[in-house]
Amino acid sequence: MQNQPEADLVRGIRRWDLVAITINGIIGAGIFGLPSKVYSLIGTYSLIAFVACALVVALIILCFAEVSSRFDETGGPYLYAREAFQPAVAFEIGWLIWLVRITAFAANCNLLINYVSFFWFQATSPLWRASIIVLVVTVLAVINLLGIRQAAIVSNVFTVGKLVPIILFIAAGLFFVKPSAYALGPTPTTGAFSQSVLLLVYAFTGFEMATIPAGEVRDPQKSLPRALLIAIVVVATLYIMIEVVCVGTLPGLGASQKPLADAGSQFLGAAGGAIISAGAIISIVGNLNILLLSGSRLPFAMAEQKQLPAFVGSVHRHFFTPWVSILITAGLMLFLTLKSSFVLALTISAIARLATYAATCLALPVFRARREVPKAMFRLPGGTIVAILSLLLIVWLVRNAPVNEVRATAYATAAGLLIYLAYWLYKKRVNHG
Repeated sequence: MQNQPEADLVRGIRRWDLVAITINGIIGAGIFGLPSKVYSLIGTYSLIAFVACALVVALIILCFAEVSSRFDETGGPYLYAREAFQPAVAFEIGWLIWLVRITAFAANCNLLINYVSFFWFQATSPLWRASIIVLVVTVLAVINLLGIRQAAIVSNVFTVGKLVPIILFIAAGLFFVKPSAYALGPTPTTGAFSQSVLLLVYAFTGFEMATIPAGEVRDPQKSLPRALLIAIVVVATLYIMIEVVCVGTLPGLGASQKPLADAGSQFLGAAGGAIISAGAIISIVGNLNILLLSGSRLPFAMAEQKQLPAFVGSVHRHFFTPWVSILITAGLMLFLTLKSSFVLALTISAIARLATYAATCLALPVFRARREVPKAMFRLPGGTIVAILSLLLIVWLVRNAPVNEVRATAYATAAGLLIYLAYWLYKKRVNHG
C-alpha cells in the first residue's frame, strides 16, 4: 500500500452504472416517510409541492450538468469550488458535503433498523441494533475496498431492487385511487408551502453524489450530464405518482408514520405492507452504499490538493481504491450511527446541501467568464439565467428553514473553517521549519 496519483484509480463506472448510482443517490429513505409529513402541512397541495420541488431541483441539476461536463477528476462540487473560488471556500464545500454524507448515512442506517423490525421485532433491541449496524457498515466497506466495479455492480442490483416495489406500488395503487380525495382545501400560507418544499429536498437530492467519483467514471464529461438528466426525470415521475397514490388511497395520510407501507396495505392487504417494507430496506441499503462510495472520495480529493495529509490520498496498489479514505469515512459513519438517532443525524442535511448546490450554480457563470477552464461538453441554453434563478430559489428555501437547522449548519461550517486554518498553519510551520 502506498501513495499513488489519481491516475491509478480505475475508470470502472460505465454509462448506465452512473445512471444507477445517481438514482440510488436520490432515492433513499426520505420518500418512504415524507409523503405524509408534507400532506400534514398543506393537504392536497402536497402534489403541487412535489412538482415545485422537482422543478427547483431540475434547475440545479441543469447547472450541475454543464459544470460537471468540464471536468474528469474526483471531487464533484469540491472540485468545482476549488477551480472557481478560493481554497478556503473549496475546503468548506468539501467538508460540508462529506459531513452530509456521514450524517445521512447515520440517519438512514438507523431508519433501516426500523424497517427490519417490521419482519423481526428484536432488531431494535440494543444488542441486535448494534450488531446489524456493524454488519452493514463492514460489508459495504469491504465491497468499496475491493474495487469500484464491485461497488458499481452492487449499486446496479439495489437500483433494480428498489425500483420494482415502487413501480408495483404505483401500478397497483392507481386502480384504487378515489377522485374525491384530491379536493383542494384552503390555500396554504407561503411559509407552510415553502417549508413543505424544503422538507422534500431530503427526498429529491443526493444526485451530486454521482459527480464526486468522476475520476473513476468512463468519459465523465459526457456521461455525467446524461446520467443527471435521466435520473431526475425518472425520480420526479416516480415521486409525483407515489404522492398521487398516497393521497388517493390512504385516509388519514397526514398521521401515517409509514405512508407507503400503510397505503400498500390498503389496496394489497398485508402483502402490500411487506412488499413496501422490503422495498424500503433495499432502497436504504443501496443508498448507504452510494453514500460510502461518494463520501470516501472527498477526503481523497482534498488530500490530492494538499488540504488534508497526504496519507489520506493513498490508493491501494492491488484494488486501486482510496483505501485510507474509505476506512476513515466508514469508521466515522459507524461511530455516528451507533451514537445517534434518525432525527438527530438529519439536522444539518438540507441546509448544508443547499449551500453546496449554491456554490456549483454560482460556478457556472464564473467558468463561462474564464477562458482558461476546460471546455463544457454540455452547454446549457440560458445557463447564466438558470444559475441565477437557481440561486434565488435556494435563498428562498433557506430563508424559510427552521432556525435550529440553520444554526447547526453554521456551527458545522465554523468547525470546517477551524480545521482548515489549523492544517494551513501546521503546513506553514512545517515548511518554514
